[in-house]
Amino acid sequence: MSARQAGSFFDMLRARGALVAVVTLATVVGLAGCASQKRAEKKRGDASTFNTALGISYLQQGNIPLAKEKLDRALQENPDNPQVHSARAMLFDRMHQPKNADEEYKAALRLAPNDPNVSNNYAVYLCQAGRMTEGVRRFEDVAHNALYLTPWAAYTNAGVCLRSAKRNTEAVKDFKQALQARPNFAEAAFQLGDLQLNDGNLVDARKTVDDYIGAFNSTPDLLLLGVRIARAQNDRPAAERFARKLRLDFPSSAQAQALADLDRNPG
Repeated sequence: MSARQAGSFFDMLRARGALVAVVTLATVVGLAGCASQKRAEKKRGDASTFNTALGISYLQQGNIPLAKEKLDRALQENPDNPQVHSARAMLFDRMHQPKNADEEYKAALRLAPNDPNVSNNYAVYLCQAGRMTEGVRRFEDVAHNALYLTPWAAYTNAGVCLRSAKRNTEAVKDFKQALQARPNFAEAAFQLGDLQLNDGNLVDARKTVDDYIGAFNSTPDLLLLGVRIARAQNDRPAAERFARKLRLDFPSSAQAQALADLDRNPG
C-alpha cells in the first residue's frame, strides 16, 4: 500500500457454546443431521461474507446507514468472522465512536491473532488516533511477520506515522528499511527524500531521488521532488531535466499541474 493511502480488516468476539453429547437415539439423529448443519453453517458464512463486502462498499461510498445495516446483518450471520469486526471497526471510526472502533479491532485480534492484515489495519487506526507509539510498534511487528507479503508497506506506514509525530530520525530508519526490503518501492523513496528535503539534508535527498530514478521507472511524485531539491541546491540544469521529464512523461498528472503552479509562483 501506499503510505497515503492505507488499509484492511479486523475482528470479533468469539461466541462459543459447548454441547455435551449424550449417547442416546438423539445422538445418532444428530450425527445424521451433521451434513445439513454444515451446509447451513456454510450458507450463513457465505451470506456474512457477502454482506461484509456490501457493507465495506457502502462505507467507501459514504453511505453510513446502509453500511451499518449490512454489517449488522453480517455480524448476526457469522459473529466469529474477524473480517466482519474489522469492517465494523472502520464503520465506528467513520461514525466518530472511537471506543467501539477500538473494541472491534481488539475483538478481531483475539479471533485472528496471527493475521498481519488485521494488525496492520489496527496500526493505521492507532496512528490516525494519535496513538503513535502503539501504531508504530504494530507496524514493525507486521513487517516481521512471515505471513505478511508486503513488509515494505508496513515499514513505510511506520515511517509516515513517525513523521506525523515529528520523530524524523526514527522515520528515516523505517523508510530505509522499506527500501532494503523492496528497492523499487517508490512511495518509500518519495517519503524518505521529502523528509530529507524538509530537514534541510539536500545532499541526502538528492541522492535518494537520483538513486531511485537511475535504477527504476520514475514517478510523478519523485520527479516533482527532484525539481524541488535541485532548485533548493540552485542546480538549474538538473531542475530543468526533472521538470522536462515530468512534463513529457506525465503531462496530465497532478504533479505536472503543481509544477506549473510552482513556475507561476516561484516564491
